[in-house]
Amino acid sequence: MKIKIFALGKSKQKFIEEGLQEYLKRLTRYVQIDFKILPDVKLTKTNSIEIVKEKEAIILEKQLAEFDFVIALDENGTQYSSKDFAKLIEMKKGKSNLAFIIGGVYGLSPKILNKANLILSFSKFTFTHQMIRFILTEQLYRAFTILEGKKYHY
Repeated sequence: MKIKIFALGKSKQKFIEEGLQEYLKRLTRYVQIDFKILPDVKLTKTNSIEIVKEKEAIILEKQLAEFDFVIALDENGTQYSSKDFAKLIEMKKGKSNLAFIIGGVYGLSPKILNKANLILSFSKFTFTHQMIRFILTEQLYRAFTILEGKKYHY
């Protein structure tokens, strides 16, 4: 299994980037991981929010492989406990690659949400699209430590 994470737009916050890099490094002990930052689309006089989301959907769709199990991160998605998230990952081991999609400033288009095999939410709170990168990688690391019986999750 390989985990792919696709995120739109560069992070400008050093503390988030440092945390993200730390958890990406930790994850390599357990799984092959590919984290890609894709260009976001800017809001302009000719680009409404909906147009921005549709253009970003085209960029994201080009990254997805036919047999990826696509997990879109969205505030209206299904919430899991850390242990249940670990079970989900365990069920997918050896069957397909996991492709996590993190939207840009305005979220994901309905086109991407409809294409997803699972829509995932980490909380009823709203997080910045940069912050969720860090949260996702920490939760992935936590899931693998749960599956390995390591002393990280209590």
